[in-house]
Amino acid sequence: MTSTFTLINPATAQPIREIARADVAQTDAAIARAVIAQRAWASLPPVARADALRAFARVVEAHVEELAQLEVRNSGHPIGSARWEASHVAQVLNFYAGAPERLSGEQIPVAGGLDVTFHEPYGVVGIIVPWNFPMTIASWGFAPALAAGNAVVLKPAELTPLTAIRLGELALEAGLPEGLFAVVTGSGSVVGQRFVSHPDVRKVVFTGSTSVGTDVAAGCARELKPVTLELGGKSANIVFADADLEKAAAAAPGAVFDNAGQDCCARSRILVERSVYDRFLELLEPAVQAWRVGDPADEGTDMGPLISASHRSTVAGFLDGANVAFRGSAPEGDGFWFAPTVVLADRADRIAREEVFGPVVAVLPFDDEADAIALANDTAYGLAGSIWTENLGRAVRVSRGVKSGVLSVNSHSSVRYWTPFGGMKASGLGRELGPDAAEHFTETKNVFFATDA
Repeated sequence: MTSTFTLINPATAQPIREIARADVAQTDAAIARAVIAQRAWASLPPVARADALRAFARVVEAHVEELAQLEVRNSGHPIGSARWEASHVAQVLNFYAGAPERLSGEQIPVAGGLDVTFHEPYGVVGIIVPWNFPMTIASWGFAPALAAGNAVVLKPAELTPLTAIRLGELALEAGLPEGLFAVVTGSGSVVGQRFVSHPDVRKVVFTGSTSVGTDVAAGCARELKPVTLELGGKSANIVFADADLEKAAAAAPGAVFDNAGQDCCARSRILVERSVYDRFLELLEPAVQAWRVGDPADEGTDMGPLISASHRSTVAGFLDGANVAFRGSAPEGDGFWFAPTVVLADRADRIAREEVFGPVVAVLPFDDEADAIALANDTAYGLAGSIWTENLGRAVRVSRGVKSGVLSVNSHSSVRYWTPFGGMKASGLGRELGPDAAEHFTETKNVFFATDA
């Protein structure tokens, strides 16, 4: 008998539906079908794969509202955000639909012959997706992987599989071959682990916690299997005294409280130059209290609930003994609600060093540019961050000094599908997105043709 898992609406704490948990045999069967589908897919002319991805994008575009409503119910994302996320999937597919015809090799000068390179697809790619951004993160993996000629077996997070399941159905409606893009629901310890150990899964893409990512990397290393990891973060939002403080304070809630802070790129530490520390807090408080937390189906909502009761307890635990400066508001009653919270922290505090993954931000002062860089780097993570200053030279120096994979200056936006994305240190391995992403799903083959008589 197949085991099941009950999905819960995080805004109401009420059950949605039962989802099957695949076992090893069912996972193996999906991989076997993917192997067959990939051979035919890779043999297609590049223009045919491009046309198929564009058709997939058009079908997704026609179902944006349906996908958004699923995400509201399953993940608690505000409807405005969910619509953007569904549209983003179509945009990513359209962008990488251009990749099949751009996967050109090189001709390398050699003596006595001709040397050329080819980009060959890995075969089957296993993609393991977290619960915080189910649609967008899935598309970052499956779109370039398919464009490069691979098949994809996708494991959504157990808590949030609904949009992934629907995307798998839409792929078939768009005309993608059966088995080419398979969605397998189940636990990470069964389905995800099988991606790592199965010999026909030739690359794994994992997004999630650093602790689990370390295990995935170790397993892939044992199999000599390529892996891309996008992991945790404790990103810094650095505010210098010469910055536009009003603009920086107004942007700060969106930088950390978007998706209820359940974002590896969340700027969960605000580092403020000491001379403007008090003034910045004065500006930040009304911005936080204006952040609208409520029913994710409401068009005016900025932030919905946390994903689960257990995760809410974890986030709340970070406030034990913390110096809370002020909080926003949140609904009471059913649902996994948590008010946006600002904490005044010391450098050694747990809340200043560990990933909370919730709507909690730690504010710390710094003395000068060197101190700001040292404080920003004083963490195991290195994923994202922001720098607020009107001094161009400082912006360049600090952006070079902070050890993070993606940074923004006078903005908290740093993730775009047409530019590379990924972390340093404990935040990840490899890069996603950008114009060369499809190449990351290929192996480079070098061939020498002797021309000497």
